[in-house]
Amino acid sequence: MRILITNDDGINAPGLQVLADIAADLAGPDGEVWTVAPAFEQSGVAHCISYSHPMMIARMSERSYAAEGSPADCVMAGLHDVMKDAPPDLVLSGVNRGNNSAENALYSGTLGGAMEAALQGLPAIALSQYLGPRTFSAENPFEAAARHGAGVIRRILDAAPEAGDDYRLFYNVNFPPIPADEVKGTRIATQGYRRGTRFGVEPHLSPSGRRFLWIRGGEQHVPTLPGTDAALNLDGYISVTPMRADLTAHDALDALRGIE
Repeated sequence: MRILITNDDGINAPGLQVLADIAADLAGPDGEVWTVAPAFEQSGVAHCISYSHPMMIARMSERSYAAEGSPADCVMAGLHDVMKDAPPDLVLSGVNRGNNSAENALYSGTLGGAMEAALQGLPAIALSQYLGPRTFSAENPFEAAARHGAGVIRRILDAAPEAGDDYRLFYNVNFPPIPADEVKGTRIATQGYRRGTRFGVEPHLSPSGRRFLWIRGGEQHVPTLPGTDAALNLDGYISVTPMRADLTAHDALDALRGIE
């Protein structure tokens, strides 16, 4: 198996090495793992692409490249430049340092990379490691993802439905904020919504007196509805959420027929 990996935390992020190890396990001794990742951190860029300006790409080592762009840019660079003569069988994005459950999924560059791979017609999985009091300062915050990642991916690939001709599935996997040996299992989950918490801004003054705004995320340990992704993660489960790039609110179509 040939696997392309990327992330949004950058080419030097420790979670990318965790993903490289997971990918090497999946690819096997006769497979190949290729890396095209952002040269600098790209957290929060979602499915952004560098449409209005070019990006520089540099070879870091054998099968490893850094691009001055977003995760979606990196996937396109991997498919149409670095691996153009022999495309990958699978694209993996992550392992993100922090969860991409609930509304975080909409902001996530990690998911943006997986979404681009799906739009390019390839199977794709995004992986993120929830952080919490028991993992944030741990020697290996990615222990749960490292221990369980390859097995979860294999089960997803074995169970995945046939790909259609339109918006194909990609998968959002989030590992709980606990040690690997305490993970309770894997659950298929819908995307949740953290009620009462929002992304926002926090103003600060620089030493020169200039005013700047920092983006701040909402409280991450607010549980979502039972059975949804963040609630399951906080209860010790790995969540797997199938997703599509189709943003149509299908449940609202009938209610709006009267305006036709």
